[in-house]
Amino acid sequence: MTAPSVMVHHRDMTAETDSPDPDPATSLLAFFGSELQRIRSEQNKSQGMLARRAHTSQSMISKIEAGRRVPSEDLARVLDRALDTGGTFERLQPIVIRYAYPPWIRALVELEAQSTAMRVFESQIIPGLLQTEDYARAMLAAVRSDDLEELVAARMSRQGILEREQPPRMWYVIDEQALQRPMGTPSMWRAQLRRLVKAGSHPRSVIQVIPRRVTAHPGLAGPFTLLSFEDHPDTMWVDGFSMGRITVDLGEVADGTQAYDLLRAAALSPDESADLITGYAEGRYS
Repeated sequence: MTAPSVMVHHRDMTAETDSPDPDPATSLLAFFGSELQRIRSEQNKSQGMLARRAHTSQSMISKIEAGRRVPSEDLARVLDRALDTGGTFERLQPIVIRYAYPPWIRALVELEAQSTAMRVFESQIIPGLLQTEDYARAMLAAVRSDDLEELVAARMSRQGILEREQPPRMWYVIDEQALQRPMGTPSMWRAQLRRLVKAGSHPRSVIQVIPRRVTAHPGLAGPFTLLSFEDHPDTMWVDGFSMGRITVDLGEVADGTQAYDLLRAAALSPDESADLITGYAEGRYS
């Protein structure tokens, strides 16, 4: 069997969400949003009306128009049907994807969309699929990127896989160091921690924390993710400073699987982990 095919590079609700109109000259994502807003307005449709026709939420329409979410291929296709635009958005969508995501992470995004299960390890930060928008913005701002808002939009859009009718089964192991590195204001940080506790209570999601008393473990080499698929062998994503890499090498994936099993063994139980995260949210730990 072969690995999944990816390109790898090393008023009814008429009240609309207040957000500044995106400047279409700043990015393709902003152009997509401004075109959606323009065509919708020309057809005298509210965001709520369009959302119902496109089988999505008014919030999602608002965020796409504001350039705060990357449209999926399916949503672009449905928008074309809802607005009778003859495939305009479906043709724009792959170009938006090409420039919204850094080239090195596009392969991971495609794999995440195809996966049935993921095992994620993070040592320094909250896993991207569990980050709140405020946390992601505060973290990504540290790299002083010229396209910060686009990076935040791309990160938030990846989380769409967790909103599917049948999301992948998720297992997260997080080093306690990540809980000792607050991002943003205290209220933003508490919201992020509450998001973790809520995610850990989902029936298809498990979160474990490696306590700081565990000074040595197999994750010290860095974060990685193991992805499982219905019809393909497991694949491993290894994160890095400037880019990540994907491997389907059976030996590497086996080593990653063993390392993950050891990480789970070293971590607190899911209930103990939830109590620890709640303690940080309530200010009992620092």
